[in-house]
Amino acid sequence: MISLVLTRFYKKMASVIPAVTKISSRVTRVLGCNPSLMTLQGTNTYIVGTGKRRILIDTGDSDVPQYINHLRSVLKYENIDLAHIFLTHWHHDHVGGLNDIMEDLPEFTENCEVWKFPCKEDNNVYNAFKDNQEFSVEGATLRVLHTPGHTTDHVVLHLLEDNALFSGDCILGEGTAVFEDLFDYMESLRTILNAKPAVIYPGHGNIINNASEKIQFYLNHRLEREQQIMDILSNNCQRTFTGNDLVEMIYIGLPKQLFKAAECNVNHHLQKLLKEDKVVQVNGMWQFKEELIC
Repeated sequence: MISLVLTRFYKKMASVIPAVTKISSRVTRVLGCNPSLMTLQGTNTYIVGTGKRRILIDTGDSDVPQYINHLRSVLKYENIDLAHIFLTHWHHDHVGGLNDIMEDLPEFTENCEVWKFPCKEDNNVYNAFKDNQEFSVEGATLRVLHTPGHTTDHVVLHLLEDNALFSGDCILGEGTAVFEDLFDYMESLRTILNAKPAVIYPGHGNIINNASEKIQFYLNHRLEREQQIMDILSNNCQRTFTGNDLVEMIYIGLPKQLFKAAECNVNHHLQKLLKEDKVVQVNGMWQFKEELIC
C-alpha cells in the first residue's frame, strides 16, 4: 500500500518538485514521475555521495520511462554509477522501479548491490540491512535505522555528514502517513526524534527543514487522534460505533476516496486501545469500556 495523506485534502499542492533537484553537494533528488492522490507529486528517490560510485535511495514505481530517462541523464551528466541501491521498504512505489533500473541502465549498475531490511513480502533476494549498520561512499556515510510501523521492514537512513535523514514513508513532506502497527510506529517516531536530524528528506513531498518540530507534530497528531476517538466513545458510552462511524465524525471534509485509509488508521488506534483495556468490541462494533466512566 502506498503512503496516504489522511489529515485533510490538499487543494493546493505545496511548491512544485522539479524532476531533478541538486539539493546539496552530496544529495540529488530525482522525482519518480508517478503522481497520484496517494503519492503526492510522486516518489522521491535520492542519489547520495560526491565520488564516482554513489548510493541510490528508493527506485520509484515500475514502468515509468520518464523516471528512468531522468535518472539516466543525471548519472550520465555527473559521470557516476551506483555502488548501492537502498530500499526503505517493500511498497511498490519504492521498489517497483528496481528491475527497470537494473535492466535499462546496465552501464551504471555493474556490481551494484541492492539492500533492504528483510520481510515476508520480499519477492526478490536482497542484501539484508541490519539496524545501525553504516555504509560509506566518497563524501557520504549513511546509518541504517530500523523504523517499523508503516511496514515491518521500514528503515530510515541518517546521512551523518549533513545530519540529514531520509525518512521514506515514516514522515512525509505533507500530511501524515498510514501504518501497520501504531505502537511500533510511535516508537519509530521517537527513534527518529532521538537521532536529532537537522533536515528530513521524505519519500513524498518537499524537504522538511524544521525536523524536530515535524517529528513532534507527528507524535502529537497520533495522540490527539487517539483522544478524539476516546472522547467520542466516552461521551456516548452506551452506544457502539463502526470504524466508519468514527471516521465520519473525526475526519471532517476528507474526500470519500480516502475514507478506507482513514478507517484503517482508526482501527489501528482501536486495536491499541483494546490491548490497553480501554474499549471493548461488541459484534464487530466498538464501545467505551463501561467500568472506566459509565
